[in-house]
Amino acid sequence: MSVTTEPGSLGPQIALFEYALRLHQQDPDSPLPRDGEPYPDDERHRYRRQRPQTRKDQRLRGVDVAAILDVHFGKADAPPSELADAFCEVDVPIHHNEHIAAAALRAHRQRVRQTGRWLVRHSPDRCSTTVGLALLATDWAEEDIPLIQTIGLLSHRFGPLAAEALRRRRGGEEALLWLAQRVAGWGRVYVIEALCQQGAYASRRWLLRHACDGDYLNGYFAGRVATAAHLHEAITGTETDDDLVDHTGRLLKIMAGCGGMGMTLEHYPPAPHVLAAHVACLDRQTPTLNRYVDAAIITDHLANKTPQQSGCTQEQRDHLVRQYLAVLDRQNWCDAVRAGHDADNDFFAWFASNPAARLHLRAFTEMTDNDR
Repeated sequence: MSVTTEPGSLGPQIALFEYALRLHQQDPDSPLPRDGEPYPDDERHRYRRQRPQTRKDQRLRGVDVAAILDVHFGKADAPPSELADAFCEVDVPIHHNEHIAAAALRAHRQRVRQTGRWLVRHSPDRCSTTVGLALLATDWAEEDIPLIQTIGLLSHRFGPLAAEALRRRRGGEEALLWLAQRVAGWGRVYVIEALCQQGAYASRRWLLRHACDGDYLNGYFAGRVATAAHLHEAITGTETDDDLVDHTGRLLKIMAGCGGMGMTLEHYPPAPHVLAAHVACLDRQTPTLNRYVDAAIITDHLANKTPQQSGCTQEQRDHLVRQYLAVLDRQNWCDAVRAGHDADNDFFAWFASNPAARLHLRAFTEMTDNDR
């Protein structure tokens, strides 16, 4: 069945869970297109985005939701469907919230579980679906994992609570890994951070090779991946492969320039050892454009920042720069970048005028000389 993400195309009453499931079935191994946005309830929520909803005192966020839940759970026979449109006029946090969690703990656990399941499975409204997921995030029933994973595919909205809910459950790491392979953007940040909190036992191999997908938001979790997955042990070990080496290059490139987002090389104690292992592995790899670019950006950071900003001593930094430049200036690496780069591409125009120019990379200086 073909599904479009145009608002209203599936009808205003379709449950967001069903909407996510249909989109997922079209391409089961990839993130939903545009994270599934716009959602089917977009029209009804459009006007809410035009007026402020968040409380000025952040300590009171979630109080209104908790009050509605207290009233609902105080009525013994009130069905979960009573809450389907109950939260449209209040501020609903998308992250774990102490007030909502406390309301769940004040009620009977089985009823909280049933209400959370119904709202996530049947609600056509993002606010009540979020509250349902928040209720499930206070629980630990393993049978709810598929439900949580599916709504978590709409990850920009539901990723934080889905990650929290899965992290609490037995088998949660495997469930989080499944979701991490199928989300992007902010959703990927939430899920991978939760994986790192789990200890990254079952997910370590994937994290070391595939966690960073090229989005600038990877800067929020690159350092956590390097630490939780024990990157220094993997890249200095005897069983390195191209995927591990390439992803190590991406992690180092990100950590070189993610100040203000996440852990930088300066605050990553194994930095000099991981850098040395990466350039040694790079020396044995087949040259490609992506490998060249990542290595050049790392080298540019090393050469043009203080040694301390790379977590190195002066001697370590200078030696690493010489090693990287020795690889980048080889004939076969120069040939690879010349064959692959596009002079009309905005990124490569920036690259040629900045890192390549500062480092006087042979591949680019010779191209300039030949143009004269």
